[in-house]
Amino acid sequence: MKRLVLESWLLLLYFEFILRVCGFKHLHRTVREMKVRPVGEQDCLTSTGLCHAVDLACVFYFKRVMCLQRSAATTLLLRRHGWAAEMVIGAQIMPFRSHAWVEIKGVVVNDKPYMLDKYRVLERC
Repeated sequence: MKRLVLESWLLLLYFEFILRVCGFKHLHRTVREMKVRPVGEQDCLTSTGLCHAVDLACVFYFKRVMCLQRSAATTLLLRRHGWAAEMVIGAQIMPFRSHAWVEIKGVVVNDKPYMLDKYRVLERC
């Protein structure tokens, strides 16, 4: 678990760097182009456990983690461990808010399950 939390923390740092230096377009391309890595049965970790590792990494991160950064890191971690995760970006009109979360086969895995009811999906990658 410690290794997963460290890997998650480094992914948070990586995506913060990408957002600050390269911008959203590069972050989006990075997530979109990362393919699901095939893993053996002995390497298979639960999606819940991997999301929990990212949650712990957020606790130990040196500043508040934004949902886009967290969702990008979660998506890559899940894909590295064989899960076909998809980062979803949505918005609501009144009051205007945007949010990012992660889904596997249409089920929200790193946030509240009602995200699809609250936000209109703008992008999936």
